[in-house]
Amino acid sequence: MHASLRGPLLFCLIVIATISPQPAFSSDLKLSFDRTLKTASTTDQAVFDDSLPTPPPSLMMSESLGHFPTLNGLSTGEPGMDEEESDIRSEWSGHVSGELRWFPEDGLQGQDENLYPAFSLQAEYLREWNDGYDQFTFTPFMRVDYHDSRRTHADIRELSWVHVEENYELRMGVRKVFWGVTESQHLVDIINQSDLVESTDGEEKLGQPMFNIAFDKEWGMLDLFVLPFNRLRTYPGKDARFRTTYWVDDKQAIFESELEEWQPGVAVRWMQSFGDWDVGLSHFSGMSRDPRFIVGTRHGSETVLIPYYERIDQTGLDIQATLESWLLKLEAISRSGQGSRRYAAATAGFEYTLVGIFESDADLGFIAEYLYDDRREGAPTPFQNDLMLGMRLAMNDEQSTEALFGVITDLDHNATLMNLEGSRRLGDSWKLSLEGRALIDISDKDPLTIWRRDQMVQLELTRYF
Repeated sequence: MHASLRGPLLFCLIVIATISPQPAFSSDLKLSFDRTLKTASTTDQAVFDDSLPTPPPSLMMSESLGHFPTLNGLSTGEPGMDEEESDIRSEWSGHVSGELRWFPEDGLQGQDENLYPAFSLQAEYLREWNDGYDQFTFTPFMRVDYHDSRRTHADIRELSWVHVEENYELRMGVRKVFWGVTESQHLVDIINQSDLVESTDGEEKLGQPMFNIAFDKEWGMLDLFVLPFNRLRTYPGKDARFRTTYWVDDKQAIFESELEEWQPGVAVRWMQSFGDWDVGLSHFSGMSRDPRFIVGTRHGSETVLIPYYERIDQTGLDIQATLESWLLKLEAISRSGQGSRRYAAATAGFEYTLVGIFESDADLGFIAEYLYDDRREGAPTPFQNDLMLGMRLAMNDEQSTEALFGVITDLDHNATLMNLEGSRRLGDSWKLSLEGRALIDISDKDPLTIWRRDQMVQLELTRYF
């Protein structure tokens, strides 16, 4: 068993032991995997498609909190079953994907492979009972990569129990929680660890063990978290692309706390809407999700980077205003414990959408954001004085065709990062995705210089079930 999974698995066994056993039952529940729920990144709340069936009343409070999955077409049981048995509903769903990455140039660290094929599988088991007031979710994930041994891995994205009451929710287990409103980066999103072997942009996350209670009050929504175990960040292997000059040896990871990964963390987030404005205020205290590096050796001779995880305190603010066709966005943080002084960082900007361009159903959005870090040249991140410009196209057709193009330019060194993402459904069960990434005019002083030969085009075909 991989060491990174031992802690979450142990925690999951404790969670499962607390859930009362229920009679086994497999209903004819039909879960619409990719159409039942749209995520509103503005407030982390659920937005339901009007064309879909209305969820049962027992789920309505969970919708307002934005963390409870929506189940459509729920069966009320089969003939001959008593009332208690018919109350239990369960379903398996998921997807399998084939991926191909093409790199036109050899890597800066000697990687001479240009084609990187990979395969992934993610399943999801949902089980609810007690008139929808209790739900169990299990979401395992695995990937096999032909060249990168570290990208061949498995993870528990979610293994949790959720209990809903009239004005609060209790959630326990391994879960994924998203905070944030901006497009280019998510400074306030700190609960889950980034899975960098999956994606270098930090969007993919590892499941985080947690105890969480959420209150829905007139004065806002309040989330309280206890995080008993910390996941270590994953890094590409020696033969991978998007790796560091010296590869990261996470087996030698160093921790500021004597408890290492078992150093408990706590977090709190308050969220409220004021008319057109959505405001979130959060605080996190625990092990940093993005470690610093110490140069070390492996087997006494090979130079490696050793992650050093510090204890930090971070206060975050996220705001989004919806003003007709305009979205105004802000994420800002203040962090202490990482480095010699407290620092601040922020991302702010807007998105303007043209609805029904050229008298069609398509919408075209224009995005602009400024990225700031007051550590400036001393910041370990490449985004400390940068400008992001982008466009978002949504065709609003039956195939859910959409595309996002963005350019981030360093205002100090003129280095440019270009990113393109697009997807289209093929029938009811297939989806084709395209992603491209390029780096232009990268100087030797820029943190992205180690990836300047890692221009990439990625094609992925996904089958949902």
